[in-house]
Amino acid sequence: MTSAVPTSETLKAPPSKKAVAKALGSAMIGNWFELFDFIIYGYFAAQIGRAMFPAADPLTSILSSFATYGVGFVMRPIGSIVLGSLGDRFGRKFSLIITMFLMAASTGITGMIPSYAHIGYAAPVLLVICRLVQGFAAGGEWGGATTFIVEYAPPHRRGLFGALQQLSTSLAVVSAVCTALVLNLILPAASVDAWGWRIPFLLGILVAPVGFYLRAHVEDTPHYTAEADATPVKPLREALTQHGRAVATIFGSVIIWTVAGYTFGAFLVSFAIRILKVAPSIAYTGTLVGALANILVIPLAGFLSDKIGRKPFLLMSAGGFLIIAYPLFAYMDHARTGASVILTTAVAGIFSGLFSGVGPTFLCEQLPTRVRYTALSIGYNGAVMLFGGFAPFIATLLVQQTGSNIAPAFYVMSAAFISFTVIAFTPDRFRNPSL
Repeated sequence: MTSAVPTSETLKAPPSKKAVAKALGSAMIGNWFELFDFIIYGYFAAQIGRAMFPAADPLTSILSSFATYGVGFVMRPIGSIVLGSLGDRFGRKFSLIITMFLMAASTGITGMIPSYAHIGYAAPVLLVICRLVQGFAAGGEWGGATTFIVEYAPPHRRGLFGALQQLSTSLAVVSAVCTALVLNLILPAASVDAWGWRIPFLLGILVAPVGFYLRAHVEDTPHYTAEADATPVKPLREALTQHGRAVATIFGSVIIWTVAGYTFGAFLVSFAIRILKVAPSIAYTGTLVGALANILVIPLAGFLSDKIGRKPFLLMSAGGFLIIAYPLFAYMDHARTGASVILTTAVAGIFSGLFSGVGPTFLCEQLPTRVRYTALSIGYNGAVMLFGGFAPFIATLLVQQTGSNIAPAFYVMSAAFISFTVIAFTPDRFRNPSL
């Protein structure tokens, strides 16, 4: 049975600015950590493939590495169910501390796994196990961090707060790109292949203690606290039976978001280096430009969405990818220059930023507080698993099977069409004063 939506009378006094700042920091740092790990893996997919799998031709090696990359996404729905349910029953803070611990442990171990040359097939097995743990943790991280931040936001600033949450993911991309770029500039290629790729995974865990501290010393959200005496006994069942349509809406809406993110992010670097023969430093610079364009658009879109609504930005994003995906891939294939890669990532960054700036809040506003963590995590991570996590693998496979370097564009366009249709028929609840 769904409880009443909290009102100004049932909610506690608004949290102080210090409490809000601490809440934002605790949520954003974990979200940064999650995406940094997943993005850095994509940037070093070729090196990881050569280190962890038997010798093969370069494209097969990349496919093996990206397949392992995608395996981590298989666990995301499971993590969303387990950690989402715990977050709705025992508090957002409780689950977010667990996700931080799991991500830190699995990320550090990834950087320490001996290569295939030293331990044989145990290397890819250990790598897969780490990816599964990371995927499980990530399944609870994004939905929890998003819920946490949006539930802390004042009603007239929900769009902006949701944008700040997503801003942390773009900062993670910038961090990952800069790390990969620096390593490729200061180390010989042989050293990057042999051991340099491990450095980002080992450095990433240094952030974990900060995240633990912030999450251990922050109060749970005012909205969750107001309903703490009436939390659902079975959040998963309630989410699927009473809010199944909202879960399906979330799933369909984010397909283009995740496909575009991982196609123009993780896949494009290896594509530019291995297929277009662009220098690694230029490929990483292109991704950095795309991330910076994303950072510029995200807060602006979030701020404006509090005034004019979320849907205009979401429709512009999905519609934009539907129109520009083919021309961008065709241009890169024809030009085969660093400039074409940089232009592609910049344009993709702008359209992704339109979605990232309003998507978190738009999705949260489709759900009630009592099952928001569970329902949001299931819908989002289901789409990420099926369409985003395997996007680099699918894009690479499309190129291999069709012999066309433009083939990945059709995958992006199909995702854009689905999401555009779903969003067009979904109500915009930005004027609702209560979550």
